[in-house]
Amino acid sequence: MSPIAEALARVRARITRAAMACSRDPSEIKLIAVSKTKPAEAVREAYEAGQRAFGENYAQELTHKASALADLADIEWHYIGHLQSNKAKHVAHAAHVVHTLDTPTVARELGKRAGSEGYGNAQRQLPVLVEVNVGAEPQKHGVSPGELEFLLDAVDRQPALKLRGLMTMPPPDLESARHAFMALVSLQTRHGGRNRLPDLSMGMSHDLEIAIACGATMVRVGSAIFGSR
Repeated sequence: MSPIAEALARVRARITRAAMACSRDPSEIKLIAVSKTKPAEAVREAYEAGQRAFGENYAQELTHKASALADLADIEWHYIGHLQSNKAKHVAHAAHVVHTLDTPTVARELGKRAGSEGYGNAQRQLPVLVEVNVGAEPQKHGVSPGELEFLLDAVDRQPALKLRGLMTMPPPDLESARHAFMALVSLQTRHGGRNRLPDLSMGMSHDLEIAIACGATMVRVGSAIFGSR
């Protein structure tokens, strides 16, 4: 077994244990292998070990890897970096899911670009999550909790986009991370619950167990799979 395959097995085992510890079905939790700055060959190695969903932070890198690995028909690209309007065209072309919408302007631009890629009907919409800065941390991106409903409505008005849920980047210490995750769960409940916002993208290599206990349906794990950058 390759080092990446072994690391993936360890992370999957952590997810299973964390889910079972809080009486959840491990299959409810999607592992996003964060492959930013790693070569396409590392992604291919993880794919050969059974991983299908990969997260990228930079539009140019996403486009490059999606092209280089186009032979992997069922690979799933998640864009998890800050999204600017001038990158929306590239992200709409390459990503299967976008986690980081944080302004109505970007929602409109991504919706327009996704429409030009053939999205825009009930059978085919680009799934998106809204990034929330739950702790109002000035160094982080994301909509404020008070402006969340306005942004959700803006996404709903884009026929090429499918609102899937919420995402957050927590503080590094575990207790603060727990508070951030629970705040995101509260926002999910307040703004339509799982019917409107079924997915919560939260949790990384060091805090995925806490995120799963709080209700994460997607965890974004990089260093525990691919090593430090």
